[in-house]
Amino acid sequence: MSSRTARPPLVGLPTDRKMIGPHPFLAAGEKYVRAVLDGADCLPLLIPGLQPPIALRAVLEGLDGILLTGAVSNIEPHHYSDEPSYPGNLHDPARDATNLALIPLAIELGLPILAICRGFQEINVAFGGRLHQKVHEVAGFMDHRENPDEPLDAQYAPVHEVQLAPGGLLAGIAGTDRVRVNSLHGQGIARLGEGLTVEAIAPDGLIEAYRHDGPTQDGSTRAFLLAVQWHPEWRVLENPFHHGIFRAFGDACRQRAAQRIG
Repeated sequence: MSSRTARPPLVGLPTDRKMIGPHPFLAAGEKYVRAVLDGADCLPLLIPGLQPPIALRAVLEGLDGILLTGAVSNIEPHHYSDEPSYPGNLHDPARDATNLALIPLAIELGLPILAICRGFQEINVAFGGRLHQKVHEVAGFMDHRENPDEPLDAQYAPVHEVQLAPGGLLAGIAGTDRVRVNSLHGQGIARLGEGLTVEAIAPDGLIEAYRHDGPTQDGSTRAFLLAVQWHPEWRVLENPFHHGIFRAFGDACRQRAAQRIG
């Protein structure tokens, strides 16, 4: 761990609620936990995703960052539209309740946030945006889903380019205006939330990344908030661009930790 702070920055990962046999369990994917530890050089801590949520302010005030992970479930559509959910669509109401309450509070407190896949969609919804439930059924968009029958290395392999916004955060990390990314999602942004700025676009025009430039609680600085639709956590140390995303997030968490401890 880095010695730049008295202790590693603490990054919270809200959990998914999963049934294992007859019992509900709260869990987070190990790849996300490892990416916080190895890619961001921070200490991952799990935030229980319950319905109703736990006392989130007391938890967040002790943290230095938030990672909103991907998941097999999708946000219930009543949070962003009047459309019914489709048959077989997996949902996690406890995660919805926790994260949609957590996001505005984390922004109010000035916590750095990195959001991936479902987390990317959660922030958009929290900012008043809308989602396509099935991007592949919307005219003009390609199929962004993975093939679940392929090995994981094939599922998480880069499959299409994204165009990075000139002068944006991701362009600065990548050192170029185009990168290839993996694609493992069926849902996507139909309308970008208010106050969010596009960072990357897929060849079909689908928004693949955005940032938020809103002020922190005291209004003096701007907190790190980056959301990506792809999965930079996968083998994070083997991909310089993805490692750079987590390093940038980790650096923001270290700045937050130094302010909080000092």
